[in-house]
Amino acid sequence: MTGFLLRRAIGAAVTLLAISVIIYVVFYAAPGNVAQISCGPRCSPAQVQQVADQLRLDDPLYLRYWHFLQGIFVGQDFSTGTALQHCDAPCLGFSYQTDQQVTQLILTKLPATASLALGAMVLWLILGVGTGVLSAWRRGRPTERILTGITLAGTATPVFVIGLLLMIVVCGQLQWLPFPQYVPFTDDPEQWAWNLLLPWLSLALIEAAKYARLTRASMLETLAEDHVRTFRAYGVGERSIIGRHALRGAVAPVIALNANDFGSMFGGAVLSETLFGIPGLGRELVHAVNVVDLPVVVGMVLVTGFFVVLANAVADVLYAVADRRVVLS
Repeated sequence: MTGFLLRRAIGAAVTLLAISVIIYVVFYAAPGNVAQISCGPRCSPAQVQQVADQLRLDDPLYLRYWHFLQGIFVGQDFSTGTALQHCDAPCLGFSYQTDQQVTQLILTKLPATASLALGAMVLWLILGVGTGVLSAWRRGRPTERILTGITLAGTATPVFVIGLLLMIVVCGQLQWLPFPQYVPFTDDPEQWAWNLLLPWLSLALIEAAKYARLTRASMLETLAEDHVRTFRAYGVGERSIIGRHALRGAVAPVIALNANDFGSMFGGAVLSETLFGIPGLGRELVHAVNVVDLPVVVGMVLVTGFFVVLANAVADVLYAVADRRVVLS
């Protein structure tokens, strides 16, 4: 197991390094005046030159990337024209719009996105896997047809439509909940949960549809295998077959899909964050793109890539635990 974890850690580190190279080349080696693009059309020539000095555009590309990596691991200094401004590690640069460290900006937005992603993930796994198991168990019966129709409807409905419907019905007509307003967990855990309930539900209902269909297909495939027929021939109960054998085989692809979905939520839940007014990474990324705040865009994309790689590394370990056919050594 130790060797497996070590290989996965090295693989994740290499993947992150490759992602950082691609992102840096795409954003900082693009054709055109990168300093002018980063600073914006209203910048004076002096300001553009200051940005060019901060980005070290006169240096070769490999040297600029090396300084970028140095900033992440040990921090670096940026020239303000009259003085040096130090950026602590992990340094992703300074925002040209707010003059704030990108790392600090990301850290202020991260708790909101993490809250949204974690809660929604728990709900979509419960709803999706539960629905998939029930559909496979009741195959050919009205229950399966109804659940299949619901999952199809969930897959085809955009998240902002479900979110709007939930707010109109639950908050407007029934008045069971106030309109969502993000409250940090550290301020009031109860209000944090109540105000995130609708965002969690709107995301979970969309994602659960995918997991229900995947779980159902995997369950049916496992239930058709020879060892399951042998269990039935020996008189093993259907509930035991479903719970102890078929579900275990169906969990592996669910883990793999969940890793990608969960990681992508960090920077990808733009619609939900915008609709419910959640000050998260996705909304900040859209704002940074609109104002061409290049260091913030690069930092956000790197963070999203980090969480996708991290989630996949964790998924590989869980995958090996769930499926005994996976060799760890």
